[in-house]
Amino acid sequence: MKDTLISVRNRALRTVYKWILKPILFQFDAELIHDSFIKIGQTIGKSVITRKISSFFCNYKESSLEQNIASLNFVNPLGLAAGFDYEGRLTETMPEIGFGFETIGTITNYPYGGNIKPRLGRLPKSRSLLVNKGFKNLGIHKTLENLVGKKFKIPVGLSIGVTNTSSLSNQKEAILDIVNAFKVAENYKIPFSYYELNISCPNLQTSVEFYSATNLEELLSAVTKNKLSKPLFIKMPIDKTDTEVLEMLEVILKYGVTGVIFGNLQKNKQDPTLDPKEVALFSKGNFSGKPTEKRSNELISLTYKTCGGKIIIIGCGGVFNADDAYKKIKLGASLVQLITGMIFEGPQVISDINLGLVKLLKKDSYKNISEAIGKD
Repeated sequence: MKDTLISVRNRALRTVYKWILKPILFQFDAELIHDSFIKIGQTIGKSVITRKISSFFCNYKESSLEQNIASLNFVNPLGLAAGFDYEGRLTETMPEIGFGFETIGTITNYPYGGNIKPRLGRLPKSRSLLVNKGFKNLGIHKTLENLVGKKFKIPVGLSIGVTNTSSLSNQKEAILDIVNAFKVAENYKIPFSYYELNISCPNLQTSVEFYSATNLEELLSAVTKNKLSKPLFIKMPIDKTDTEVLEMLEVILKYGVTGVIFGNLQKNKQDPTLDPKEVALFSKGNFSGKPTEKRSNELISLTYKTCGGKIIIIGCGGVFNADDAYKKIKLGASLVQLITGMIFEGPQVISDINLGLVKLLKKDSYKNISEAIGKD
């Protein structure tokens, strides 16, 4: 009965978003709408009343979706990926619309105002977003100052990357920049549940990369030397070959990293899932959503088959519905993240996916979501 009522509620919200809100919102600049919704979301989070209203209209909970991963309790496997709440303003709102966890950032040691506009754009036919923010953020100190005293209802992670500046011209400088950001995060004592190390943003000015085994080892050696108080996840690229990814995973396992996230943006503008006319509208940036899905799934499968239970996998890329999320889970992902799917489908899609996952679990005779991990 409860699931039926939730399904009816979600269908009504989906209809309103699809036929009324979305056509209006998509007439305006994507970054303007994003910034506006961040402000609205932050306002909602400040009041008990508005949080309860949001939860009534958007939330859904079911015990079969609960998991304990890396000693962290997740009420469901669906998380908000880094790149949406990059100033940490939505930590009180995201639990109420149904997310099981959230990643803030990516945050860097020094602030960065963002790349030259456009920094966001929509590709409706491709079911994708043009992303060119380049780690736009307030800097580690300002971001964490705003979070002092906060308590988080769900696991909240902090994504950290290299400061986007061409002045970091070599490996040593870039590593020091990242390590300093982690040190600041540790000193602030914000109750984050995990850290994410984002090594895969393709929209940066610096020429330093951490994809080669040698460079990655140097970075992880420096980061882990400080004995972080939180589990560490690595945000991975999707444009590397299987051989290159396996070499990276070998280094990652060596340094006791808790997990990997597959993955980041699609750099190939000729990818068959991208509409050429939509791509031609943007001279810079890379693409999220459906163009990332195929390679994300391939790398989830590769990692699960190769590393098994040695490392936790988070699937990210192209999740628009429960089937998309379930596929990643059955390929080996313990958790799943999204952003683009929420923008195209509406905020009720979080509840839709969780409700759909419960139905898929029952269909496959699983009592808990953890039983489905890696079954394909």
